[in-house]
Amino acid sequence: MLNAKRKAIMMETKLDIIKRSEKGETPMNIGKALGFSWSTVATNIKDKARILDHVKGSAPMKATVITKQHSSILIEMEKLLTIWIEDQNQRRLSISLMLIQEKAWRIFQTLKEQKGKDAEKEEFTASKGWFMRFKARVNLHNLKVQGEAASADETAMKAFPDDLAKIIREGGYLMEQVFNMDETGLFWKQLPNRTYISREEKTAPGYKVGKERLTLLLGGNTAGDFKLKPLLVCLAENPRALKGIWKSIRPVIWKSNRKAWVTLAIFEDWFTNHFVPAVERYCAAKGIPFKVLLLLDNAPGHPPTLGDFHPNVKVVYLPPNMTSLLQPMDQGVITSFKAYYLRRTMAQELDRTENQENFNLKDFWRGYNIRDAIKSIADAWNEVKQTNMNGVWKKSCPQFVNDFHGFEETRESVINTVVQISRRLDLELETDDITEHFAAPHAAL
Repeated sequence: MLNAKRKAIMMETKLDIIKRSEKGETPMNIGKALGFSWSTVATNIKDKARILDHVKGSAPMKATVITKQHSSILIEMEKLLTIWIEDQNQRRLSISLMLIQEKAWRIFQTLKEQKGKDAEKEEFTASKGWFMRFKARVNLHNLKVQGEAASADETAMKAFPDDLAKIIREGGYLMEQVFNMDETGLFWKQLPNRTYISREEKTAPGYKVGKERLTLLLGGNTAGDFKLKPLLVCLAENPRALKGIWKSIRPVIWKSNRKAWVTLAIFEDWFTNHFVPAVERYCAAKGIPFKVLLLLDNAPGHPPTLGDFHPNVKVVYLPPNMTSLLQPMDQGVITSFKAYYLRRTMAQELDRTENQENFNLKDFWRGYNIRDAIKSIADAWNEVKQTNMNGVWKKSCPQFVNDFHGFEETRESVINTVVQISRRLDLELETDDITEHFAAPHAAL
């Protein structure tokens, strides 16, 4: 098994990286020569000015850091927070200082719980001072934080569940009639970055496992007893692996465009030709009136006039700055789905490599195609339990949440299973690597 410890880079090595870069060497070539990943090299090159300033200040050449040491939990939290912030910016969602502070504190607490007794004394205050230092540390110079007062954001967050409850009460909606949908990206051929196969794909000519990206639209109702058929948007309209398999019998709703994004046209088609008919059939089967409340965020692909598309569907949009804190699908459903997907693909790897002679991980991923992926997607979606689908409404619609004592199968147990499988495959994954893998709700798996 490869050594799972990350290398500490001494100051003299950092200077060597900078000198090589100035001579025109690429980060990949420098990494090969010095035994580091290209991303590590690129990070040091990006941090050139600070490194050189520190050297001028007589930093020891054997030093490995140029700022004060932070706890491992704080470092990991800031790494995950950076991924989340970048995702929000890509989705053109405005973020406030209060929202960033809240997200940072939540990530820190989650990591602290995972560490157990070893982290009991670890403390973190998401102060404005911490944010300014964090912003400088990770070079978020172009980050635009919305100028709303923190009190206004906090008021909006606290008020929304009451406002939504009033809409539900006045409309006479049952828990079976309230729905939420959300998009998430999925690199369906990608393993966590710490595995040797993920690193090798970055350097081996012609061997690219993790480039295939698709977008999924996942959702269901508050009762948790009706999960909608996933919408899948990918690059290819008719992949060779799906030749002869009609779109109508695939376990996903198949759409495509050049960027594999949910566009306005795709969302409108999904709403009119899939969501409305599916929910109408569900209501008829339950013997309840066909009237629906659909809770959505303000993503670019969601038409602002969607509420006018059908008289039986009322659309309510989440407050712009509260999406990640209130959106039900973001409170555990999407992360659970991705954990199940990863567990299924790794279990398939283990089965093939153990039971087929002269068959390795590269062979598995070379043969793993979109047909295999959509089957794993459908199976993983089926694994998401009703208690999970219902429990994630606790913040936005608490009156409909049943007595909730935790998911039937926790995300942590799934992650532990993935780690155990990875060890049998001679990969170097640890729990933190999987947690990082699922950090950003809308980022790729």
